[in-house]
Amino acid sequence: MSSPNSPTLTLDGLDLAALLCSRVCHDVISPVGAIVNGLEVLEDDQDESMRVFALELIGKSARQASARLKFARIAFGAAGSAGASIDLADAEGVAKGMFSDDKTKLTWSAPQALFPKNKVKLLLNLVMIATTAIPRGGAIDAVVSGDGEAPTFVLKAKGSHARIPPHVEELMAGSPESGTVDAHGILPFYAGLVARAAAMDVRFAIQDDEVTITAAPTVIEASDEASGEGSDTAQA
Repeated sequence: MSSPNSPTLTLDGLDLAALLCSRVCHDVISPVGAIVNGLEVLEDDQDESMRVFALELIGKSARQASARLKFARIAFGAAGSAGASIDLADAEGVAKGMFSDDKTKLTWSAPQALFPKNKVKLLLNLVMIATTAIPRGGAIDAVVSGDGEAPTFVLKAKGSHARIPPHVEELMAGSPESGTVDAHGILPFYAGLVARAAAMDVRFAIQDDEVTITAAPTVIEASDEASGEGSDTAQA
């Protein structure tokens, strides 16, 4: 469970930006490299079958690179920075684009509405975390219920060898066991930052070959409310 309490690890802006940039570069370097390889084949090989293969490789890789950049623009960047909301239809489009040629299939159920930016960012980051729960591929079902002020996200990742991703809960809580975070762990760490900014609590559960990730508005503990009331009474 990600905690709304203060994290034990904080990153300064430069380190956070550098790690997020590393993550984005990692995601796009493979398809960009494939495009370069395809262009080299077109330049050097006159065999028609190889040229057809190269064109198909270039097309597929260009689509992958474009999809990953569009996703990162919303999930990590300042997309729509002129406003405080993002259309869930746009989020669905970039999320499904990430899986168009993948071994994992995504289904999406959400209202047609504008949601607060940080809540949409959290949803997209949880989609990516869900993919790491099923390393051999499978199916992810994302359901959004409620309105933009108090939504609930439920993501179910089902596949062979499903597991709660290692260290994801402590990274999201901002309290990694190692005391540090690297480019590999920046996504769940960043998702935890966004969850706290969105005032949402994230929980993980597993049963058989299905991992469930649930995000809901952070609940103030009754004991905290009681202590607050007691203080008010004492002051009165």
